[in-house]
Amino acid sequence: MENDDVLDPAEGPQQRPQSLMLAFFGNHVLEEGDLCVSSGSVIDVLGRVGVGEPAVRSTLTRMVNRGLLSRQREGRRMYFGLTPHARRILEDGHARIWTRGAVDDAWDGTWTLLGFSLPDSWKSRRHDLRSRLTWSGFGPLYSGLWIAPGEVDVTAVVEELGLSDHVKVFRARAADLTDIDQMIRDTWDLESIAARYTSFDARWTPHLASEPDAGSGSGSEDDPIGTRLRLVSEWLWTIRTDPRLPARHLPPDWPAGPAQETFRRVAARTEEPARRMARDLLDTARAR
Repeated sequence: MENDDVLDPAEGPQQRPQSLMLAFFGNHVLEEGDLCVSSGSVIDVLGRVGVGEPAVRSTLTRMVNRGLLSRQREGRRMYFGLTPHARRILEDGHARIWTRGAVDDAWDGTWTLLGFSLPDSWKSRRHDLRSRLTWSGFGPLYSGLWIAPGEVDVTAVVEELGLSDHVKVFRARAADLTDIDQMIRDTWDLESIAARYTSFDARWTPHLASEPDAGSGSGSEDDPIGTRLRLVSEWLWTIRTDPRLPARHLPPDWPAGPAQETFRRVAARTEEPARRMARDLLDTARAR
């Protein structure tokens, strides 16, 4: 599940503190159960990617108020952990990165169609719906008819927005007279999506210039925890508007595959060094 205020498709690779904050918690808290991290540790790590202390503190407060983070005091220190809502967001992002991936070469020919009609006064809810549909892989075939390749379950999104009475969902196959290649070009901005992958690959390939020593599990990065935070948050920004279109209907030089390979290689090089650094650096506590 995606939240347009959490990951804004328009924000660019230099992302807002909240996106970086969630990437931090996804990297170091999501799989640790009921772990909480002190505000000082969050300030330290986000400072490594250019976020100042005032911005970190205000972002922590906003995320608590929005139900994304929990907060507890231990002595004079404040600790922050994930709420169930934030866990769902991060688990969906984790699956998008590590399970589904950026390339769909096994499409079965089906489409999910979603039609909606909302009152003109519901501008905010319409924006929320469109943002979450984009994250879920949909694109606007027409103004009120959106499509996504494959079988996509948007039940949770529609129910959370309170739009069940205003949305209709179908699954279908295109008839022979439909030019699927043209339909895809009309529905999605392929040049923009491809440019994101190309730009990501250009930014991160230099990190692979010198291979790590055999068996060391570490690369040449001086700051693996900061590097991995930037890597994951930039990759999420790169893939968030990509609906994973069927590979056979994309240009033969589609850059998603090479960019994903670069991401995974840098991720593999930074995973263990970042984990070791987090163990030494982060001040944590168990949630009460």
